[in-house]
Amino acid sequence: MVTPIPTRPAGDPDSVRAALSTLDQPLFVVRCDTGIAVTNDAAQARTAQVLAAVPPCRPESLGDDEFRHDHGVRLAYQAGAMANGISSARMVVSLARSGVLASFGAAGLLPDQVAEALAAIRRDAPGMPFACNLIHSPSEPALEQATVELCLRHEVRCVEASAFVRLTPAVVRYRVAGLSLHGGRVVAANKVIAKVSRAEIAELFLRPAPERMVRELVAEGAVTAEQAELARRVPMADDITAEADSGGHTDRRALVVLIPELVALRDRIQRELGYPRQVRVGAAGGIGTPSAAFAAFALGAAYVVTGSINQASVEASQSDTTKQLLADARSTDCEMAPSADMFEMGAQVQVLKRGTMFAARAKKLYEIYTGHAGIDTIPAAEREALEDRTFRRSLDDIWSDCVGYFRDRDPRQIDRAEHDPKRKMALIFRWYLGLSSAWSIAGEPGRLTDYQVWCGPAMGSFNTWVAGSYLAPVRNRFVADLSTHLMRGAAVTGRVAQLRVAGVRLPAAACTYLPTPLEKGT
Repeated sequence: MVTPIPTRPAGDPDSVRAALSTLDQPLFVVRCDTGIAVTNDAAQARTAQVLAAVPPCRPESLGDDEFRHDHGVRLAYQAGAMANGISSARMVVSLARSGVLASFGAAGLLPDQVAEALAAIRRDAPGMPFACNLIHSPSEPALEQATVELCLRHEVRCVEASAFVRLTPAVVRYRVAGLSLHGGRVVAANKVIAKVSRAEIAELFLRPAPERMVRELVAEGAVTAEQAELARRVPMADDITAEADSGGHTDRRALVVLIPELVALRDRIQRELGYPRQVRVGAAGGIGTPSAAFAAFALGAAYVVTGSINQASVEASQSDTTKQLLADARSTDCEMAPSADMFEMGAQVQVLKRGTMFAARAKKLYEIYTGHAGIDTIPAAEREALEDRTFRRSLDDIWSDCVGYFRDRDPRQIDRAEHDPKRKMALIFRWYLGLSSAWSIAGEPGRLTDYQVWCGPAMGSFNTWVAGSYLAPVRNRFVADLSTHLMRGAAVTGRVAQLRVAGVRLPAAACTYLPTPLEKGT
């Protein structure tokens, strides 16, 4: 068992923890007159027998240097998008100012709302890097196209492409429209970070844009013939995020399986196509503690992505009620439920189950949808129960709301539903699935049991880690602090791992990084 140098009492874990946390200095484990001890002082270590040593390990050194350079950030860390603007402009600005890449949660918002947020970010974080979420919208392709239009207009240089099951003209246009040739080298001004959970989807982004789709974009005047030619020489994405067991859209994959699988796929395609620059693979899902972040880096992740934990931060666009639900969550308090945006396809999202009945009610809606041809074929007793307990209004009234909603958003949805009873039923059920998130964001007092809160197990592990610390209360969870502590803690965890490999047995209480208030400007 190690003890600190020079005069601390034996078995003092606080001193060992302090030495481990002095990340800009080396750490030495030595044998001296008082026994086995630790020190950061090289001169002091020379007066004793050095048993093991680890070099400085600053948070800025974790992950891939190219990720930091290409995105212009300080840390190999990204705050992933949370839909409906939960990843708010305020959150993006705060992280951009601290040197962290953050993605605005554009999914589910109308174009005017996205435009307003992008303008605010550009105004409040001028010249600083950030990303905008581009979510695959198979039932509403017009929204996907509108998001790309806005990103191009506002010169957003990075999108986080998520929930894609295939490549679409919108995401291909964004990528190809940013290509140019400088000094014989293809430069991609528009960066794409593709969040995927399956190898077959990753491969779409690891390869160049489909030539047929690019030709169609050229014919439309969306990209130039020169850009189409350059598109053959670069992959669709700069970065592939391996999304494991996360909140929202997820396959609940195991990170220790998914990252090696995607790295191997990346390496195989790199050998085949010989890109000048290799696509990076990052890690998302379950990243809620320093140990989880370090484990991802140890698996070969170029960067880590957090999501659920940021939803309970001060800057998140969530109600205080929901933030407290999240702060009380345990890692087992999550459940899968039908998603609003891909309801007809049977896609699911991971949500918080503690304190809300949303998951059970959403599953019931999908069960009814798959069992009936339309609203008019639902048995009277079952329809009455839906109207009384779930919708709290008549389904005819809900349909009127749907007509008004899609009249501005995408009128084609109404035209299709008027001639397809099954489609009409889906839109009515999606009314509940969509508004349940809005009720959570607004803190609708009469709808607490219907709140849809996207959440993965990382939220519970984070709460366990910060219990008893200054980060336990929601009011102290500033999103920039969360990123700083996670990365500092990951660096400490890395040092502990190096010492363990060297055979050093540390006091258990000293091995956990404990977050303490940061000094201003840290």
